[in-house]
Amino acid sequence: MAMKKESILYSLGMHDPAGHRYTVRLEILHPDPKGQTLSLPAWIPGSYLIRDFSRQVETLRATRGRITNDGAVNGWAANGRAANGQSAGAGGRRGRQLAVRKVGNHSWRCEPCRGPLVVEYTVYAWDLSVRGAHFDQSHAFFNGASLFLAVEGQADQPCLLRIEPPAQRRDWKVYTSLPAADGHPEAARRHGFGMYRAPDYDALIDHPVEIGTPQVVRFRAHGAEHELVFSGAAPNLDLARIARDAQKICAAQIALFEPSSKRAPFLDSSDHYVFMTQVTADGYGGLEHRASTALMAARRDLPTIGSEPGASYQTFLGLLSHEYFHTWNVKRIKPAAFAPYDLSRENHTRLLWVFEGFTSYYDDLMLLRSGVIGRNDYLRMLAKTISAVHRGSGRHKQSVAESSYDAWTRYYKQDENSPNALVSYYTKGSLVALGLDLLIRRETAGAHTLDDVMRLLWERYGRDFYRSGAGRGLPENAMLRLVREATGVNVADFIERCVEGREDVPLQQLLPQQGIAMAWKAPSDTPTLDIRTRSQNGQTQIATVYENGAAHAAGLSAGDLLVAIGGLRVGEPATLDALLCAYRPGDSVQMHVFRGDELRAYTAVLRAPAPTECELSFAQADPRPEH
Repeated sequence: MAMKKESILYSLGMHDPAGHRYTVRLEILHPDPKGQTLSLPAWIPGSYLIRDFSRQVETLRATRGRITNDGAVNGWAANGRAANGQSAGAGGRRGRQLAVRKVGNHSWRCEPCRGPLVVEYTVYAWDLSVRGAHFDQSHAFFNGASLFLAVEGQADQPCLLRIEPPAQRRDWKVYTSLPAADGHPEAARRHGFGMYRAPDYDALIDHPVEIGTPQVVRFRAHGAEHELVFSGAAPNLDLARIARDAQKICAAQIALFEPSSKRAPFLDSSDHYVFMTQVTADGYGGLEHRASTALMAARRDLPTIGSEPGASYQTFLGLLSHEYFHTWNVKRIKPAAFAPYDLSRENHTRLLWVFEGFTSYYDDLMLLRSGVIGRNDYLRMLAKTISAVHRGSGRHKQSVAESSYDAWTRYYKQDENSPNALVSYYTKGSLVALGLDLLIRRETAGAHTLDDVMRLLWERYGRDFYRSGAGRGLPENAMLRLVREATGVNVADFIERCVEGREDVPLQQLLPQQGIAMAWKAPSDTPTLDIRTRSQNGQTQIATVYENGAAHAAGLSAGDLLVAIGGLRVGEPATLDALLCAYRPGDSVQMHVFRGDELRAYTAVLRAPAPTECELSFAQADPRPEH
């Protein structure tokens, strides 16, 4: 089949780093003759909240294209290629200006015109996150969902992206998994400015771009090239250590899904994979893409040369592992609700416990299997997850299937009461995956594991998702059938109770059968108010009042500023803990708080801390290495 010629060209300019503005020029050779509609995504895949990227679009205007003296249409040659390597529009007169009207929260319609349409606009980019766009004197980063207008009716058409070099920084380079426009006269070289190519709009916005002078290291996993790119201040960064560990993790994940071929999944979209990490004081997060990921990492979590990294480095490796696992599980194995995405509105699914929960289970497990952490470290991390799930009473009110569906309106819009009302499809979803894995192992005497389910999902829904051009997603009700097909185990009762229902995963029964002992203890001996606090200008503010706890019974509320306990002033949260140490469970204490600007007094009866901390240990000499 002959490749379609590109008829859509985006040109990205970086001329105002102090104002944090990108300029975008969009040229459409064959606009809708009835009036072309353009739109920005309302959300970005992987982050389930309406983001309203369109609010950052400034000074949008449209003109009709003109034929230039050399036979080009603005920057396009007659065959649909950019002309003479010039910037778009060079060499010709500007065409007639066209009216543009906003027709929705995220969409515009241009006045009808015959022939090419040129749209120019600026985008304010001051969102230092993994989701949007950021631009200043130090670097540039963007997700295409926040910058590039979609051409309605032509989303399936191939397009070109010209990234123009900033005049003020000649030393900057481009880091992205978006393929260069090979064969084009302006084709970008690796890390260079120039022309890149995407087979359609969905691909265009699924390859984020980092531009600047980051620290970079490369490695190969089963022959596939990977890049680690670190932007932001990170002195003495131990790139070699990170590359060694990342290589082991990536190789282990590739072998999990492709035990025979060892073929990396992203080779259907790019010739290399990019981890692009923004290093900050306290950042944490990631967003997956088909051949790359955008990460935020705290400086303290990264290893430095000459120092032995601590447990916080495992936090970073777990994040890296999580986002890389998504290359299979959610970027190619997708729920049917995401195949294809509708970027104009919420896309509801009850399956995020599979796509985020299973990924959260495997992220730490792959650290163990790859050898970058030991068994005791793994048990510690697993116990931390179990404790986090059991600490919230919301797990008795909301199932993980409901949590998945409500991600748009509840999980991504959490407030002070969320621990009492919600359950996380990430954390409880990971325990569901653990429970299924343990159940399958028990019922098959170790002949099958959850790995068999993941490989069937990959074979059935993921491997050819982009290569076939007609990828299909996982139906909402398919998991029961697939688990049974892959392993022979009927997990209907487990799913009904722990996924669709609100029961805890029965780890107390399942873990000992695999040689792991489970116990519970209180986090401390200090009496508790059953609250979560935060520091507020040198004082202690209540962030959450846990349901049915001491503070709840006393009448305290989230947002209250603690002034005094037993007549003694409360300062920072550490002061509160020190004051409570003077009491015993059952003691009554008088408390003064500011609620807004009103001073109020309450009497609280302190309680003994509940045994909410899980402890795991090996109960036999030769446990299974996976657990």
